[in-house]
Formats: sequence, C-alpha cells, structure tokens
Amino acid sequence: MQCRSSRGSSAGALWATRLGRPVSLGIVEPDAIVLVGTTKGAFIVRHRDGDAPDVSGPHFPGSEIYALTLDQRAPTPRVIAGVVSNHWGPGIAWSDDLGGTWHDPPEANIAFPEDTGAALARVWQLEPAGADEPGVVYAGVEPAALFRSSDGGTSYELVRGLWNHPHRPEWQPGGGGLCLHTILRDDVDSAAMWIAISAAGVYRTTDGGETWEASNRGIKAPFMPGPEPEHGQCVHKMARHADRPDRLMLQHHWGIYRSDDRGGSWTSVGEAIPADPPPVGSEPRPFGFPIVQHPHDPDTVYVFPLGSDMQRWT
Repeated sequence: MQCRSSRGSSAGALWATRLGRPVSLGIVEPDAIVLVGTTKGAFIVRHRDGDAPDVSGPHFPGSEIYALTLDQRAPTPRVIAGVVSNHWGPGIAWSDDLGGTWHDPPEANIAFPEDTGAALARVWQLEPAGADEPGVVYAGVEPAALFRSSDGGTSYELVRGLWNHPHRPEWQPGGGGLCLHTILRDDVDSAAMWIAISAAGVYRTTDGGETWEASNRGIKAPFMPGPEPEHGQCVHKMARHADRPDRLMLQHHWGIYRSDDRGGSWTSVGEAIPADPPPVGSEPRPFGFPIVQHPHDPDTVYVFPLGSDMQRWT
C-alpha cells in the first residue's frame, strides 16, 4: 500500500508492506514495516504480531521526506528515501539495516543535466522495478520528470523520452507544484509503465520509457478550456490492482475515475463520495489525494475525501 499526497507543504509519504521472506538484519524479523515520511523527518515502524510496534526516528530530523520505499529484491531489504535538507537541498539516501545507518552521498546523486536548465525541487515518488530488473529504481520528481537508477537507487539518470515529450512545455503546476507523484509498473510487461503528474495528467509507455502517450481520455476538466483536453488534467494519485492488471483507479481534482483498459479510457465512479456542491450544470467533484486499492478485492478502493479544493481537511 502506498499513500502519498500530491499537494501542499504538509504532504508526506506513507508506505506499508508485509514482508514476504526472511530478513536477516540482526533484529527480530517483523511481520510488517511501515515507512512514514513527514516534513520534519522519517519514521520506521516495525511490527510483529503480538508485540508492541518498534518505532525508530525521526530519521533526517528537520528535513522533508516526501518519498520512501522498501526494495525487497536483494537479500537485504533496502530503505530508500527522498530527502530535502534545508541546508544541503534535495537528494536520495538509503539504508540496508532498516534505518540503523544511512548512506547519504556528499554530492547530489539525482540532478537535472545542465542542458535541461532545470533544478530539482524534491523527489515525490520512489518505485523499484520488477524482479527481472534487479537494481533498477525509478524516481518521480518536481519539476515533473522521471529518473532511473540501475545501481539499486544510489545514482540516477534522467529519462529523456518523457522530458522531451512535446507536451512538456505546456504542462502547468498544480497548487503544490509541477510534480510527478505516481509511478505504476506493469508486473507482467517490464517495458510498460504509467505515470501521473499534477497538473498534466496520466502518461504511459510500452517501450521502457523511450516514448510516452497521454492517457486521459474520459477525464473531465471543467476548469480548463474544452471539457476533455488531451492533457492538463490535475490527477492527484493513481492505483493499480495486482490481480486485475487492466484496472487502474485515480483520484482527480474533479472526481474519481476507473479504467478497465490499461488507461486507454476512463469512467467517472465518484458520484457516491462526499463532494463539493457542484456549480450549476456540473457534476459533483469529490476532492482528495490518496487512493488505495483493496489488496484482495479489485472492486473496492479507499479514498480520503477532503472538504474541498480550498478546504483541505477531512
């Protein structure tokens, strides 16, 4: 389960997993690990059934932690964190002993090449690739771009295929910045991937990131010229069900949508969720950020509706 907000300075990361195999870290093997990122540091919660949770942290006290992930593909699980230090700026650190010690490189291990003219603001998403790509980790950042690591998350290169997309000069930031906050992999086809950007919408690749196409058909955006633009929708977060690979869900600035054809088209499904009073002639618009698929039931998702786009509390 991953829950991340895509807006606002109070956003952070929540990442939880049940470990699927033995862990040898000199500690009692936990049944579950929860990674919590805040704007003042990170916390790691280890829990074993019948015991009280063991909480460590804050790690990187005083720093923004918008992205956390646990890479379980190697014999020793690796925690990877996107850190924004008030002194050193943004970077990515990692730990191979569940936060006991951290590797925090003295020089930036993720940065835009000089020819882009861009400067990294923060890392919004970290996503390990599948078992068939050991060592590959993806990072979604602000301003909206995708980076790829081939050494377990220690160094990163810009994915030029997305950066050079002809739509990119037209992308506009949402209220929390122009951020690539979602990376969804295809567990069957390692060359396929979906990303979501506030406020540019959904894009997908089928060739490992060489080329990308907008994937927003059916997502309405009354706040933009034209009711269903090709791109520019303010998607907040996406989810995908592991047992039904064609199904995607997303929380949008103006509602909740489902796709049953791998993002080829989207249908509104948020009408029963608490929503803003709609403008005359408009549909309700349930407003929120995270969306999480039920781990077993592909027809159930969890959302956290907020009061409105101007009243961002539950």
